[in-house]
Amino acid sequence: MMDLLKDKSSRKQVTLDVSHIQDSKELHSLLKKELDLPDFYGMNWDAFWDAITGLVELPEILIFEGWDHIERKLPEDSQTLMNILKDFNEQYPLWKCQVIYK
Repeated sequence: MMDLLKDKSSRKQVTLDVSHIQDSKELHSLLKKELDLPDFYGMNWDAFWDAITGLVELPEILIFEGWDHIERKLPEDSQTLMNILKDFNEQYPLWKCQVIYK
């Protein structure tokens, strides 16, 4: 497991294009694919928190392209995602992930 985490953590930067996301399911699918979340990922925000705090290592830099689209299309999900990543950085400063919303 630690070898797996080491391999994934070597990724310094991940960019997610969210400019065409239409619903919460698509957003979770993109997060699962691009952040290498496990096959059993529950596709909800509790599962996302569990995954980033115990199953995968976030990249040093996480960029969301097209963020204004997500804020308009999925205001609750976008706010929840921002809050989760903010909480993650506050609670796990040694694993801090710089998040850029473009």
